[in-house]
Amino acid sequence: MSRKPNSEQRRAQIVHALRDTMAEHGYEKATVQLVARRAGLTPGLLHYHFHSKGEILLALVNALAAAAHARYLVFAQDAGDADARLRAYIEARLGLGEGADASAVAAWVVIGAEAVRQPEVRLAYQQALAAESMLARELLSASLAAHGKTTANVAALAAALLAMMEGSFQLASAAPACMPMGYAAPLATGMVRRFIDAEPSEAA
Repeated sequence: MSRKPNSEQRRAQIVHALRDTMAEHGYEKATVQLVARRAGLTPGLLHYHFHSKGEILLALVNALAAAAHARYLVFAQDAGDADARLRAYIEARLGLGEGADASAVAAWVVIGAEAVRQPEVRLAYQQALAAESMLARELLSASLAAHGKTTANVAALAAALLAMMEGSFQLASAAPACMPMGYAAPLATGMVRRFIDAEPSEAA
């Protein structure tokens, strides 16, 4: 008797195939046929697990956000204090070390473009960035507090850090040859460090 395919594994396989196809061709040209071919499935099987390509795209937003968070947890597992956890977060998002994935970065840039055009994608994208902003604020607040600094400007710092990350993703995808190799993580870490050092003390 043949074993029944695992539905969750199959869905993840399809989502991964859309990710890689989008990274290469963009969303519009990532047809169901191309995605199915990359997944090693028939188009009919794709439609069995997802009603539309748009539904796969929404699942991809969540999958990429989950993968990014998982990478942070790996990087932060040996972080002993607030500063180390913040460095681990920046390195997990922008570093080129273990777990770096150019296809995931390129797919995320495409998703950002589709968020401008598609309300459903925009909502999922905004939810992912809201969770990202919350994590950044938590990590930054902990580091500021550890140095006795005020957290009054933490929301603006988190927004600036996220903007730098998203811009770095865009440049890495669209114009990699124009940027220095591996610049993003150390530069972001240094900028955040200087901001924290320059903040007034909580007592002040």
